[in-house]
Amino acid sequence: MVKAKVYKLVKYFEGFPKKTDLELVEEELRPIETGEFLAKAIYLSVDPYMRIFSKNLSLGQTMIGTQVARIIQSKHCHFPEGKLVVLNSGWRTYTISNGKVSDGHPEPYLTPDIGDCSPSVCLGVLGMPGNTAYFLFLKLCNPNPGETVVVTGAGGAVGSIAGQIAKIKGCTVIGIAGTEKKGEWITKELGFDHFINYKTKNIDEELIKLAPQGIDCFFDNVGGKIALNVMKHMNLHGRVAQVGSISSYNEVNPVDYSIEIERIAKEKELKVQSGSVYSNTHQWLAGIYQLQVWMYQNKIKYRETVTEGFDNMFDAFLNMLHGGNIGKAIVKV
Repeated sequence: MVKAKVYKLVKYFEGFPKKTDLELVEEELRPIETGEFLAKAIYLSVDPYMRIFSKNLSLGQTMIGTQVARIIQSKHCHFPEGKLVVLNSGWRTYTISNGKVSDGHPEPYLTPDIGDCSPSVCLGVLGMPGNTAYFLFLKLCNPNPGETVVVTGAGGAVGSIAGQIAKIKGCTVIGIAGTEKKGEWITKELGFDHFINYKTKNIDEELIKLAPQGIDCFFDNVGGKIALNVMKHMNLHGRVAQVGSISSYNEVNPVDYSIEIERIAKEKELKVQSGSVYSNTHQWLAGIYQLQVWMYQNKIKYRETVTEGFDNMFDAFLNMLHGGNIGKAIVKV
């Protein structure tokens, strides 16, 4: 019998997550049946959305998340043994799957040809974060050459890709992040035109200097006061993609800026939209293939912050929530 290590949510997060909110247990797995396969996790993802969407779980459920796993047993014709598969199966070392899902996420799929790249790219630039940047930036912001784009959370997995797509589309890109290392990475390596450190700089003053003609597109991963400050500099009929609100995820009593943001949106006649990447599951692989082309053309670059060991999942998760990662946060089993 195969025994899986599994993280269970035993207490809903209040403020920053605590180790005691999760319990690491062992599960003995049954033999697979016809139409199923057994996969062993190789890489697991930790992402900001896990913090907020964990509240939708019932206590005792497996912590949510995506992984790249190797198929070690199979009775499913489309998932042969030895292949790598992307699964939305949560924080666990072994998974039995029938290749289907019922929760709106993409169905399990075999990893594309990634050449010499680590399979972990299928959790980042060639995975959910990459597709979030690809679909939501292009659909919600609809950028045009010569426009000015601001990206918050620019040093993370989604923001770093969105900014590079904006450059591909011929835009001037200003990235906002919280460390000088992230700023150096996105400007010197990724091609962002400007960087603002929100911890050490006044965003209003910086945007007056860096975007004197105003901002046309705003790809927001952060929300809160930073989003409010950026929206003050938006041009008439600008477009805003509300992708995340990382600034408030770990706040017990977050300040509500929605009334002020709504006022600015009405005054400037902004097109403010939110969206879910999972509304694009029917185009999932098409997005990944386009990102892969850009990656091979050296138009998109990426970085990973890798934590070794499944037992360190929580530490990697917390480090990411504190902004300790550059690029995609990954756990290697």
